[in-house]
Amino acid sequence: MGKNKNTGAKPTNPAEQGLPAHLEFLGLPFMRDHYDALANQAAQSGLSHVDYLAALADGETALRRQRSIKRRIKLARFPVVKTLEQFRWSWPSSINRAAVQNLFRLKFIDDKTNVILLGGVGLGKTHLATALGYAACLESRSVLFTTAVDAVNTLSAAQAANRLKSELKRYLAPSLLCVDELGFLPIDKRGSDLLFQIISLRYEQGSLVITSNRAYKDWPRIFNNDSTLTSAILDRLLHHAETIVIEGKSYRMKGEIES
Repeated sequence: MGKNKNTGAKPTNPAEQGLPAHLEFLGLPFMRDHYDALANQAAQSGLSHVDYLAALADGETALRRQRSIKRRIKLARFPVVKTLEQFRWSWPSSINRAAVQNLFRLKFIDDKTNVILLGGVGLGKTHLATALGYAACLESRSVLFTTAVDAVNTLSAAQAANRLKSELKRYLAPSLLCVDELGFLPIDKRGSDLLFQIISLRYEQGSLVITSNRAYKDWPRIFNNDSTLTSAILDRLLHHAETIVIEGKSYRMKGEIES
């Protein structure tokens, strides 16, 4: 019988068998890039095969989580990323700090309730709304950030093009929808009706964070002086909501105030 040429031969290196290509095909970039280095570490420290595999799986999971967070932040369309740690608590003359910090537990998203941030310009309403959205992204929640005017303009254009139903889905799908600057510019009847549709369809289905520079009693002026529509909007918004009122002078006018 012929002698088996493979008898006693040194096992082929997995890398020579195309392991990196297989890991690439399976979509496992961390494992592809680190299996060899981690194998050496495992050999030196006496790790078991299971522990070595666990280390590879942990690294792959962490990489995917980071990529998922980056993707959610990009899809959220924040004007600028802000965090709670960056907020200047000393500037507002009045703010319920404990209530704000409690919001960052994000339980209101699980409960599908709303947050309304009320106060004058330059007091950090947009900062807090953005920070809440960013915190939600870090916890793997879907988020969309928009101004009230941008939402109205987008939906108005979609309605004119007979695409309103599909465009509304963009505002209904996220776990958290942040609507900034409600009341900064007047909204006509058509725009008011469109915003009402967003608020009504998200009622008890998904959370809203809304910032406004107007007290609730002045909201009819936002919605084309339509008190009936305003009452319907407030009824749905405030049924399950927490209102944070921020008082003080604009931080953006700080230089003029102190001069």
